[in-house]
Amino acid sequence: MKIAVAMSGGVDSSVTAALLKQQGHQVFGITMRLFEPCCSGAGSAAHDAAAVAKHLGIEHILVDYESQFRELIIADFIDEYRRGHTPNPCVRCNRYVKFGLLLDTAKQHGADYLATGHYVRKTVDPDGECHLRMARNLPKDQSYFLYGLSRERLAQTMFPLGEVANKDQVRQLAREFDLPVAEKGDSQEVCFIPGDDYVAYLQNCGSLTVTGGDIVHVSGKTLGRHNGTYRYTIGQRKGLGIAWSEPLYVVSINVSENRVVVGEQGYLLAPGLQATDMNWIIHPGEERFECSCKIRYRHQPVPCTVQLSDGACCEVIFKDAQRSVTAGQSLVLYRQDEVLGGGIIVAPSRE
Repeated sequence: MKIAVAMSGGVDSSVTAALLKQQGHQVFGITMRLFEPCCSGAGSAAHDAAAVAKHLGIEHILVDYESQFRELIIADFIDEYRRGHTPNPCVRCNRYVKFGLLLDTAKQHGADYLATGHYVRKTVDPDGECHLRMARNLPKDQSYFLYGLSRERLAQTMFPLGEVANKDQVRQLAREFDLPVAEKGDSQEVCFIPGDDYVAYLQNCGSLTVTGGDIVHVSGKTLGRHNGTYRYTIGQRKGLGIAWSEPLYVVSINVSENRVVVGEQGYLLAPGLQATDMNWIIHPGEERFECSCKIRYRHQPVPCTVQLSDGACCEVIFKDAQRSVTAGQSLVLYRQDEVLGGGIIVAPSRE
């Protein structure tokens, strides 16, 4: 088989390429140029990926998606904050760029599959139906980010690290393959935001102007002032700059009235949520069904009941009320370790 490996210059994708070559596949690397800092100079994604490809003796291709990335990912990221939402750009990037544009380019270069270093598993039934499942390495599981794949796209992907028990094992493999990035650190930040300072990015690159407004308690009492609603997210406690008899948290953001609403911890709890833009990898086949769900990446799956209103929208009722349901984040539905699908959270439900 001819397999394209999405090479980011990191340890995971580099080990993925090495494993597939070791297994006897015809492998080539493909790296996305998304914005200037990521692909220029020593230590950049493209530089490190090219070094690994040279070490492995495989072809390496650099593809320029900067304009598409700005339109599909960065512009949406800025617009979501402008609307008072907290987006997850990695979810959108996987859906439209990595397993969209990049997969198409890989196929144009003759690839049968696109392989990535994601910690997630794909299983295939005897009839050819594919299933997306959590990784064996649950602390590293990235299935939350991949719910947006279509069945057709999932069928054309490979995830060699899905069965690896832990990251130490991946590091050891990198050393055994003598990869030049074996000791390179993991990236934990949104790739296009320097220093993970999203407020500075929104102001400098997103042209979001500082427009002050009121910070208001849920009772209606004005407690202070804010310097832009985009500086806040649901559940935030630090940086409010207000005094109260007990800890306060951001419970809602009202962009139309330029208000940040705060309240005690109990106001963060919601019995459910509404979601839209649903994508189904495995449709449950029922209008109402039980499963488990995650409402953000670091959230442990919790039992819930899902009511479908149409193909694109649903309402979720949690078995137990959940904290900090945040508009713009992703809802991902699971049945045991399998991803059924997911969508974008519109709002929490209220009693």
